[in-house]
Formats: sequence, structure tokens, C-alpha cells
Amino acid sequence: MAGTERQNSSEESPKALTPSPQQPKKPLQVMHISKREEQDRLRREAEEARAAADAAAAKAEQLEQAAREAGTSLAPPPQAAVPAAPRTAEPQASRSPDHDDFGGMTMADLMGGSEPRRKPAQMQQAPGGLQRSVDDFDFDEDAFLAALDENEPIGTTGEVVTGTVIGMESDGVYVDIGGKAPGFMPKSECGLGVITNLKERFPKGLEIQVLVTREQNADGMVTISCRALALRQSWDKVKQLEKEGKVAQVKVSGFNRGGVTCDLEGLRGFIPRSQLQDGENHEALVGKTLGVAFLEVNPDTRKLVLSEKKAATAARFAELEVGQLVEGHVAAVKPYGLFIDLGGISGLLHQSMITGGSLRSIREVFDHGDSVKALITELDPGRGRIALNTAMLEGQPGELLINRDGVMEEATDRANRARNVLRQQEQSAG
Repeated sequence: MAGTERQNSSEESPKALTPSPQQPKKPLQVMHISKREEQDRLRREAEEARAAADAAAAKAEQLEQAAREAGTSLAPPPQAAVPAAPRTAEPQASRSPDHDDFGGMTMADLMGGSEPRRKPAQMQQAPGGLQRSVDDFDFDEDAFLAALDENEPIGTTGEVVTGTVIGMESDGVYVDIGGKAPGFMPKSECGLGVITNLKERFPKGLEIQVLVTREQNADGMVTISCRALALRQSWDKVKQLEKEGKVAQVKVSGFNRGGVTCDLEGLRGFIPRSQLQDGENHEALVGKTLGVAFLEVNPDTRKLVLSEKKAATAARFAELEVGQLVEGHVAAVKPYGLFIDLGGISGLLHQSMITGGSLRSIREVFDHGDSVKALITELDPGRGRIALNTAMLEGQPGELLINRDGVMEEATDRANRARNVLRQQEQSAG
């Protein structure tokens, strides 16, 4: 048996040592994205896009043809893009998975999807296939201007407007001035001085003039003022009085160390002590009425300076006129002429107006303190100037040099003749 076992083992051992033939192995399954499928999908989308573009071009050609038949002149249509010839798909077996040829498609074809390309803006057509220009649209100029006027803001700063009182509150008055919203006038701007009863002063329906002090806000409301308008009118009136050189009557309302205060046309004026007739006792002037002239009128700085002494001069000017014969005394002798005191005011007798003759010295005819009769040839109340003339009283040029007293005695009769000469000169100048 041992021999038999050895024989069996010897028979089995070659089988165990000889390897058994192996079964054939399957190829590995590699997971990857096939580029070929991606290419096929892109080609299909490109062909769909070309088909849609061809259909749009054909439709445009039909619409243009219909427009030409209807007699409408059109701009030459843009040339339609010639559709590319369909490419013959190459045999799939001849391409490898790594081949990147997309069959002649551009990047625009790949990215554009199936949406057809748009035409340029200038070639787009109106509904119905008709092209339209700006001139084809209706345009009403009158309606356009009326719309501008309707929406124009009402009330600019500094503008005077007329409105109607439509409402009232405890702090102000509402006035219709024709804007989107009414104008509002604060109580403090309702007038000069203190107003205790707004309803009595501004009844509903009252038509008033106001000054716009602030332009409209987001709600369209503007701020208006009666007080500001009254102040403006007062300054305008005072400036006119100054220009004309007139005397104004004021009431003294207070005093300080420098002078007295007063009211004039609703404005606060100041009279320095040096410009008062009784400056030493200016406290006693409170409550009295004085005649004053203007030294400074400045609306920008709200400065109104007056003078009682200058008013006396202005009152004297009111008594004078061109061609009038006046009498006075030589108050000062200057190189250019003589200043004649006419009773509170001075007139200038220029050296060229003393005589028609040759004057060697300014004192040759008149000297300091001499009595002089002369004609007024020019008046300037604003600057306080009076121009005098004695040469016109001479019968012949230089007569004053040899017969001054005779000329002065006959000055009244000679002045009548001289006035006729002045009138003729004025008419010639006019």
C-alpha cells in the first residue's frame, strides 16, 4: 500500500506542478466623457440655428417684396447670408475619440444656441414690415410748448407775484399764486410792524401782491412775504427821494450817544448828532418831527443815514432856479474861483465866469467879504452844487474891471437880459 500511495502521489504531483490554463481576461472599463457625443450635439444645434436663420431671411424677403408691391420705397435690404453647404459627416470609424474638429463651425455658432442673429438697429422694421423714420411720427409743437408752460415752476426767488388768500393757520397764511401748491406766508412776514389779527388783515379771497423769498420745495410750495415786498418798495422810494434831493419828514423814535433814531417809510434811520441843528440836547428830540435829507442810502447793508442840517440846505435849494439873480458875500477865495455864501449854502463863482475881460488876479474884481450879485447858471441838489456867473451881467466884456459898482447897481435889469440869453442857449442845446 505504501507503494501504491507513492505511485498515486507520483501520479498526482505532475498535475499539481503543471499550472492550469488561465481564462481570457476582459478589457478594463474606462469611464470617460465621449467627445464624439459632444460634437454630435453641437452639430445638431448648429444645423437648427442655420435653418432658423434661413427661414427668417426668407420671411424678410417676402415682406420686402410685399412692401415694394404696395409702392412703399424701402432702403435696399441687407444681403442675406448664404447658408453654408451641409457638410457630409465623415465615417465615424475614421475619427478618433480625441479628434477636435467641429465640422467648420465658428465659436459664434457654438455659443449662439438656436436663437437667430439680430439685424442692425437701423434696419429693424416696424409692425407690418414698413420702415419708419423720426419724421413719420406725429409732432404737435403747440402741444409741446403748452406742456412746458403747464409744468413750469411758479415763483423764483425775488419775483413779485399776485395771489389770492385761500386759507390760514395760527403760524401763517396760504396764498394761491398759480402753482402746483399754494404759497405759504409766515406770520412774521405778513407785513411791517406787528400784526395781531391775521383773519382781519387777510380775509379769505383777498388779492395781494407778495415777494417770493424761497423757491418751491419737493411738494411744490414756495415761501412768500408781504413784509419783504414792502421793504423793497420802501427802499426804492427812499432812493428816489435821495436822487431828487428832496427833504423828508421823520419822527424821532429814540436816541443814543451818537445821535437819534427815526422811522422813514417803515425803515429805521439814524441821524448823527453832528447833523442835528440842536445836537447838544438831542435827548429832547424824541417824539418830534424833523425835516431831514439823505447822507447814505444802502439797501444791501440796510444803512440809512440822515441829516437835519443838510435838509436846511435842500430846502434852500428848493427856493432856487437856473437864471435867478442871487446876492451873497465872498466867503472864501481859491485859486480857481470864489465861494459865495448865499445864506446857509454856498455857490461857486469860477474865475472864468467872473468877467469877459482879461483877469490878471482872482482878487482883481472881488475880494473876501465883498457883496456880490450873480446869476445862477447850474443847480445840482444831489451834490449840493451851485454855479454862479457875473460876466453875463456885463454890457461889454471886461466892464466889471472898470465899473464894478455900476454893474452891481443895475444887476436886476441886466439879469433880465441875461435870462433871455440863457433861454436861447437852452433852446439851441435842446
